[in-house]
Amino acid sequence: MALGFFDQFLSPTHLGIPLILIAMVFPWILYPAPSNRWLNNRLITLQGQFFNRFTQQLFLPLNQGGHKWALIMTSLMVFLLSINLLGLLPYTFTPTTQLSLNMGLAVPFWLATVIIGMRNQPTAALGHLSPEGTPTPLIPVLIIIETISLFIRPIALGVRLTAKLTAGHLLIQLIAT
Repeated sequence: MALGFFDQFLSPTHLGIPLILIAMVFPWILYPAPSNRWLNNRLITLQGQFFNRFTQQLFLPLNQGGHKWALIMTSLMVFLLSINLLGLLPYTFTPTTQLSLNMGLAVPFWLATVIIGMRNQPTAALGHLSPEGTPTPLIPVLIIIETISLFIRPIALGVRLTAKLTAGHLLIQLIAT
């Protein structure tokens, strides 16, 4: 069977089930649910220490208002770490090589950041659309350009991340053949 080099990046299915669903649900099965016992097993203790250390490092540069983002950032980090480590196993599928997953994670986080920035500090958020010291006739044009670049940013970053992951896998495929 002669497959092309880029066929490895198609969304695979097995028995009609898309493997991206299994790859995204499987990491959560690996983490045990904590119990009400006084002493836990080694895995739960290690997991708790890891989460405590990560949230401490996350809180370090943040003020009190930023602490409410700790839970979602910790769970996002654990999710991405899990699916990327499982993708290192042979004959497995890595969902982060798909543009749909990267864009599905990038756009909501970017939109939340922009909306919260506009709500909490509207003058500072709108001040980024016009650089300091801009000549008056150029201000409307620069506002349009900066607005377009603001909206293109998550798309560009998602495509760049997917392209870099794809290029790494494609290079390994080329070297292997």
